[in-house]
Amino acid sequence: MQHNISQFPPPQAQQQNHIFEKHGDKRVDPFFWMRERDAEPVLNYINQENEYAQKVLKTAAPIADQLFLEMKNRISEDESTPPYKVDNFYYYTRYEKGKEYPIYCRKHGSLKNPEQIILDVNTLAKGKKYYSAHVVAPSPDHKMLVFAVDKVGRRFYTLHFKNLETNKILDWHIPNTTGEWVWFNDNQTGYYVKQDKKTLRADRVFRTRLERNQKELVLQEPDELYGLSLEKSLNKKTIFIIAESFDSREYHYIAADNSKSKIKLFKKRQHNHIYELEDGDDVFYIRSNKGRAENFQMWQTKKTASAETSWKKIIAHRKDFLMQGFLVLDNFIVLQGREQGLTQIEVYNRQAWLLQRIPFKESAYVSYLAMNRNPKAKKVRYSYSSLTTPQTFYDYEITSQKTHFIKQTEVPTYNSRLYKTERIWAPARDGQKIPISLVYRKDKFKKGKNPLLQYGYGSYGISMDPHFQSSLVSLLDRGFVYAIAHIRGGQELGRWWYEGGRLKNKMNTFHDFIDVTEYLIQSGYAHPKQVYLRGGSAGGLLVGAVINQRPDLYRGGHAAVPFVDVLSTMLDETLPLTVGEYQQWGNPNVKADYKMIKSYSPYDNITKQDYPHLLITTGYHDSQVQYWEPLKWLAKLRLHNTAPTWLVMRTEMDAGHSGVTGRFARTREVADDYAFFVWLQEQI
Repeated sequence: MQHNISQFPPPQAQQQNHIFEKHGDKRVDPFFWMRERDAEPVLNYINQENEYAQKVLKTAAPIADQLFLEMKNRISEDESTPPYKVDNFYYYTRYEKGKEYPIYCRKHGSLKNPEQIILDVNTLAKGKKYYSAHVVAPSPDHKMLVFAVDKVGRRFYTLHFKNLETNKILDWHIPNTTGEWVWFNDNQTGYYVKQDKKTLRADRVFRTRLERNQKELVLQEPDELYGLSLEKSLNKKTIFIIAESFDSREYHYIAADNSKSKIKLFKKRQHNHIYELEDGDDVFYIRSNKGRAENFQMWQTKKTASAETSWKKIIAHRKDFLMQGFLVLDNFIVLQGREQGLTQIEVYNRQAWLLQRIPFKESAYVSYLAMNRNPKAKKVRYSYSSLTTPQTFYDYEITSQKTHFIKQTEVPTYNSRLYKTERIWAPARDGQKIPISLVYRKDKFKKGKNPLLQYGYGSYGISMDPHFQSSLVSLLDRGFVYAIAHIRGGQELGRWWYEGGRLKNKMNTFHDFIDVTEYLIQSGYAHPKQVYLRGGSAGGLLVGAVINQRPDLYRGGHAAVPFVDVLSTMLDETLPLTVGEYQQWGNPNVKADYKMIKSYSPYDNITKQDYPHLLITTGYHDSQVQYWEPLKWLAKLRLHNTAPTWLVMRTEMDAGHSGVTGRFARTREVADDYAFFVWLQEQI
């Protein structure tokens, strides 16, 4: 059904000019007032926009209902994860029909023994509008459980403790944490991390003992570029406290058998030195980029001699292989890495001789190590999926090099043989080659005739892997081609691919995405007038920058929790996460960085031109991207848009950066988002 846009006048946002002056540059922001959280004018305007979106998309509601029904029918309502063994217990997670949240379970001794439910999130979440909970860790003796709960969406978690022998949750709890906890081996003591309430930076590690309402500060991080996190070694001998920025890392460690022993510093932080530490019993293993090893290499050193002069190189740096992580078993080292944009798993013996690389067959896929909790194991469990293959778990026997199927996620009504995935490469304007992962339904594909949904991210070195998405099938069945543009700013091709898309190179991220679109059109994967784009968070920044530069390429887009007011946010050190992000975007207090950020910041580069249709979604309690960024962006776009296109926004008032909670609620959210594209297609 074709809408007449003139019959649906949007809300008119009040304008109150706020002047920014920096480095001799003056900027005028007419919507700065929207930052006043909980103020009546702000809430009224958000409600008006929600009502407007509902009114405009009323005719899309039946489409969304149909999509949701299809998507829900592809969810196995009693799905469970494959059990993994820790000591003499088998742990797993399952769902029950009609229920939104997971049920965490275990069995003792044998999978044939009775099930013990250790945490039913459905019971805890009953009556809550937002409820994010996850199991952190059972105690070493498996008698106590720690779980973390966020009831708002701002990622401040309360740690709760449950006695697994009595099945009772203790009255004592720890509020306002990052949700992390590591146990010492005495089963009574643990470390946890707290955040700064304003900046959200994880800056303090505390030690406590069960049921004692007291805490002891163990480590405080004064540098605003660094945050703290916790890990425990696989062999359960060492607890690590990691201080990390985007460009360097520092490890402190303590024996897990003695919570009162002194914390030791392994290697003091150095600019541009990122390292990862793991306990190998009598030695430490170190993944490090020191020297010129931008893709990392592996070292080892005796625990009694951690100085760099004592490090012994055991796995050399490779130009075309990014070493992303590793697992230390009693007899083997297992590497997780990337080559040519695709994930790889390699197995070495402890003398660092390469034994084998696990083979994968599809042209585009993702694999990763999964739930390997036994250091004595002689097999490795991994997960595998692709845009056409649902998540599948395998055990790989190292000695025999045999792969054993464990479990595949059941996807009712789905037939993988109807779909095809491809990996192709697009030329960038500067000569680089950009990998693209594609999927489409074979009998629906007609060269140059299909609508295309292109997705991208391109920030923080985060790679967007081609994993299976059952909800996506509803678009493929309607003739859409789906493409993931593996643009610079991610780490698909190695550390250099990341460096090529941040700071002074950030414009490459947006140019790559545009160049991918043009290549897909030229190659016949898309109808030139039926291309849509989608991205969230920093991917929302991508959407905003791209439609400023080339709005003519796209018919419509979806920006989720979009980071679009980059310059103003990076100038405000009181906002969450700002200072730590200088290493991603630059410090606008420096004139050159200010000019660089301003050159692409979506809010600052809106001009009088025809913009595509746009759906914007956000959460009022978002701690990563404050709600006012997309709200201001929408209002300013409306002032400058010269095209008869829909610009609508949906604010979820009971959610944060990750959206709503509950598996069916999340599926409903995706259905509403995808309905926007189908609805636009039906208006052609």
